[in-house]
Amino acid sequence: MFSNKRVTLIVTGSIAVYKSAILVRELIKNDNQVRVIMTKAAAKFVTPLTFQTLSKQQVIIDEFQDYDVDKVLHIDIADHTDVTIVAPATASIIGKMANGIGDDAASTVLLANHAPLFVVPTMNSNMLANPANQRNLAQLQADGVNIMSPATGFLAEGYNGKGRMPEPTDILEWVNGVLLPEQILKGKHIIVTAGGTREAIDPVRYITNHSSGKMGFAIAQAAANAGAEVSLIAANTSIPVPNGVDFIPVVTAKELEAAVMKRFTSADGLVMSAAVADFRPAVVADHKIKKTKDNDNLTISMVKNPDIVKQVGAIKQPQQFVVGFAAETNDLLANATKKIQSKNLDLIVANDVANSQIGFNSDQNQVTFMWPDGQTKKTVVESKAKVADELIQIIAKL
Repeated sequence: MFSNKRVTLIVTGSIAVYKSAILVRELIKNDNQVRVIMTKAAAKFVTPLTFQTLSKQQVIIDEFQDYDVDKVLHIDIADHTDVTIVAPATASIIGKMANGIGDDAASTVLLANHAPLFVVPTMNSNMLANPANQRNLAQLQADGVNIMSPATGFLAEGYNGKGRMPEPTDILEWVNGVLLPEQILKGKHIIVTAGGTREAIDPVRYITNHSSGKMGFAIAQAAANAGAEVSLIAANTSIPVPNGVDFIPVVTAKELEAAVMKRFTSADGLVMSAAVADFRPAVVADHKIKKTKDNDNLTISMVKNPDIVKQVGAIKQPQQFVVGFAAETNDLLANATKKIQSKNLDLIVANDVANSQIGFNSDQNQVTFMWPDGQTKKTVVESKAKVADELIQIIAKL
């Protein structure tokens, strides 16, 4: 269990606040320093004195209450925090976080927060299912916030439903699992490709696809978290580079091929999640192609790009693995099965990019993991980070 951390616990207005007092006690028992910030609604359920007694720290309720005169309260707290936990997290604080609203001590601290952030949604099941609340939770996940699934059971309203605050020990185990992930790939060198390649037509125009690179970046981060040395080869992305990876930017399929082949022989495996253009113009014009009154039609001769994952599959050694991706708009499983067989893959990840909710540029995904022996496993619709974590667990077994 993690210890010696400066933990900021944000407590918001819910009948479950009593569990937060137990959470403070457990954090203290594991040698953590805990600072509690309460909303005024939370203080209606349990007094600040309870948390002050347990934490041995001043409890913050009002951003204008007495504090060190030479410090800005919410900035100082955020700057001296290693872990931030919001438990219970009401729909109100979730909405404020998702939309960047800071109008009290809790929300301003959260706006200034730059420590790992863990949110435990706690509310009535109808409120939890409200589309606006679900959108806010999805936005927080897309922003990299860790969201714990609420427990199901007897609610304060007198009936069973999903929305209960999990037990404090379960919350701590969840936080610990994220902060101290098992190093299941320690000592391994993994290559991950991401993004969509571009093939020039002339100095101005190019052929490409809608890939954002989000899935590949999530895989690279999950692999790094699992202890791997990660080479992330990415084509034409604009999202932040994951922490702890060796980043190699490329543009074209040929550049991607060269970067992969240069590194694969000394690597333990490849995850080929980049969306590589199948064809490129046979000739690239050295000047912008102009339209004239005589050229209502334009014909571009195309040639095949290298099949990088097939090349790697052909040379991989028994101790190496290769994972491919099948982004399809129809006949998903049939097309993915053909690829896993023809390209000598150890695993293929198939996803339906025709579905805008889980396709290119989406923060969510739903994939089917497929093995050469015909075994399959389909995920639920979930964040790309969670899909990446599941993939890393599978790779560790490969």
